[in-house]
Amino acid sequence: MNSAGARVNLLDLDEVGLRAFFESIDEKPFRAQQVLKWIYHHAQTDVAAMTDLGIALREKLSLIAEIKLPEIIQEHRSSDGTVKWLIGFKGGNAVETVYIPEPKRGTLCVSSQVGCALNCSFCATGAQGFARNLTTAEIIGQVWLAAKALGHERNGQRRITNIVMMGMGEPLLNFDAVVPAMSLMRNDLGFGFAAKRVTLSTAGLVPGIYRLRETIDVALAVSLHSPVDDVRTELVPLNRKYPIAELMQACRDYVSEKHKRSVTFEYTLIDGVNDHPQHARKLVKLLRTVPSKLNLIPFNPFPGTQYRCSSQDRIAEFQEIVMRGGLIATVRKTRGEDINAACGQLVGKVKDRTKRSERIKLKMIETTP
Repeated sequence: MNSAGARVNLLDLDEVGLRAFFESIDEKPFRAQQVLKWIYHHAQTDVAAMTDLGIALREKLSLIAEIKLPEIIQEHRSSDGTVKWLIGFKGGNAVETVYIPEPKRGTLCVSSQVGCALNCSFCATGAQGFARNLTTAEIIGQVWLAAKALGHERNGQRRITNIVMMGMGEPLLNFDAVVPAMSLMRNDLGFGFAAKRVTLSTAGLVPGIYRLRETIDVALAVSLHSPVDDVRTELVPLNRKYPIAELMQACRDYVSEKHKRSVTFEYTLIDGVNDHPQHARKLVKLLRTVPSKLNLIPFNPFPGTQYRCSSQDRIAEFQEIVMRGGLIATVRKTRGEDINAACGQLVGKVKDRTKRSERIKLKMIETTP
């Protein structure tokens, strides 16, 4: 039990944390493996049902620990198969979690914060403000609930094949909760996803990228949205602190030696802002220095936005230019529009309780190694 006497939520602990927990209560560390299998392989949340633990241990755990999941408040299913859940937490806040099925894969988009502090001008989540970071239990709980709701397998294959930390929030501003959650996604005793199947998406928090590289092996995606600093700063204010040159160096370092893969760069195409042929040519020049893939995303309008989506002709022209320049570029198909589950439209239920500038300054200090 913690200092306040509350029971420990075992969902907050990855394997390392759970082994330490059992040692702290004078139990064998290998009990962590047994409990992880029950929670993540058998979807069991009742300690009393974990029959390979002794009765005395089960009774002990029932007094000092719990397995407490968040709650699905609403479920919305799109005509294209996309599923969006509104997931609620103690205190009244909620986030949105989205499952996107495709013929050969099923991607789960997971949130890391209630709202977002970064205030990217084209993002509905940022426009809603920020309430708080999610705990590890609240992050991995989204995966647990989605897997349970979907059923584990489809035609012999599991429905969720990929997880992206790409929902509400900036994951690197909640580093200490996000990394244990991703560890549970990766761990064979947890969900058992390969490194390339778990992706963290960041708006470009450079110190966090370096820290992530040294901490866990996962894929990296970066919300770029412009190859020039003045336009990117308009879209992503964090660029004032970490301009493109610093961001590109961090990306190069991330995929060198230890992470011998490519970085996925996300680029939302906004009419008249970042979709000119000159932007495409500058993007080619910029990304030649980084092993990369480019994901072009048609902008999804939301109430109150000043922006519009680029035309289909302009999107096709932009893609043609960057591919002719040697980049691998795909245009993301908009999914879940009829349930507002498309990229950049997640808003959940957010109460903005703190000053945005103070939050960003504080978190940048905390994230610096």
